[in-house]
Amino acid sequence: MRGIPLSRSNVSINWTVLAATLSISSACRAQTPIKPSIDPARLPSTILTFPRTAHILDSAIASGAAPGAVLGVSIHGTWYIHGTGRLGIDDPTVPDSTTVYDLASLTKVIGLTSAMMIAVDSGLINLDAPMQSYLPLFRGKNKDRVTVRMLMVHASGLPAWRPLYKETTTRLSAMALADTTDLDTLPGTRYVYSDLGAIVLTQAVEAAFHQRIDSVLAARVFGPLGMKSTRYLPPADWLPRIAPTENEPWRGRILRGEVHDENAARMDGVSGHAGLFSTVPDLLTFGDWLLRCQGNPARVARARGEIVRDSLKPDAPSCGWDIWRRQNIPVGSSRAIGWDTPSAGSSSGALLSPESIGHTGFTGTSIWIDPTRGLVIVLLTNRVHPTRQNNRMGAVRRAIADAVVRELDRPQAGYR
Repeated sequence: MRGIPLSRSNVSINWTVLAATLSISSACRAQTPIKPSIDPARLPSTILTFPRTAHILDSAIASGAAPGAVLGVSIHGTWYIHGTGRLGIDDPTVPDSTTVYDLASLTKVIGLTSAMMIAVDSGLINLDAPMQSYLPLFRGKNKDRVTVRMLMVHASGLPAWRPLYKETTTRLSAMALADTTDLDTLPGTRYVYSDLGAIVLTQAVEAAFHQRIDSVLAARVFGPLGMKSTRYLPPADWLPRIAPTENEPWRGRILRGEVHDENAARMDGVSGHAGLFSTVPDLLTFGDWLLRCQGNPARVARARGEIVRDSLKPDAPSCGWDIWRRQNIPVGSSRAIGWDTPSAGSSSGALLSPESIGHTGFTGTSIWIDPTRGLVIVLLTNRVHPTRQNNRMGAVRRAIADAVVRELDRPQAGYR
């Protein structure tokens, strides 16, 4: 089943509401709840829309910011999804709730951070232990001073990137080269967003669970949450609903269903830094799960008189994790554990609360979660199709985040 299709056009504003009844296990050990700024009991009973936000996205896609996009908003478990544009230059299909996108670096938070925190919660990994305790192959000057936490906040001292895909020939050799790459700076002294650090963390997760990270996540996160369209290495029968990415020079073809990131491709398509594919409904489910574990109440939402989705199963995994707080490593950094938090000029825009967490992906993806509003904003695009030289999504992400908050908070919406 491909879900509930959305009828879309490039310029018109059309919406379908997906509703969710959130049921989650008592094993979800919530932290001290952040008090919502919006009382879910006061949500209006009528179906709400975000016409101004939809118009901004429609206009951005029509002007070439990306071939197509799907926006998802969850407010206390009530979902709103809007698709616009087309899948690709040679595919006029309008993106919708079933469209699968290459998440790129959203993999770091949806996948790697979740797996790491489950390992921490299970006592398999200590965030403040040296990485060498779990990965002896992580060798080099000052690397004995690098903790797991430093790697999670991108303050390990590792450089941002190197072309592993050109320097190695196998997943194992790519990991080994990441492990032995020299530090650029002393650990804990400088923030450098590092794919290499995420590759090192991937190995720690796999060593802890004695499984490849795709198996860890399928069994412990995506399966229990019912995220049936989220995985590494999507099967061939998904291809018609996968948005293509770049006409990529190294592989010499337009990629569709293959991970865009070259280093992840060298790692057989499975890494903690990139490789996941997913849909807007699955990511809204994920965001709702994190909010519910944080202690926010969920609203039982109905559309057209019936519940159309039971998004969280009773066996949903526990997630009472400390991922909502800036770590201040190094001093002044905006990074939380794995996630980012709002800062000047970021994709969060200017209106989300300081307690929010979020992340972006190189292919044109983003997610932001605001616990004070019970709000999840997911924007999936393929802005790198057919070329990565298209750099217009940064401003669009900020505009969308601000527009959602403005429409959500406006008095006539019935929230006040």
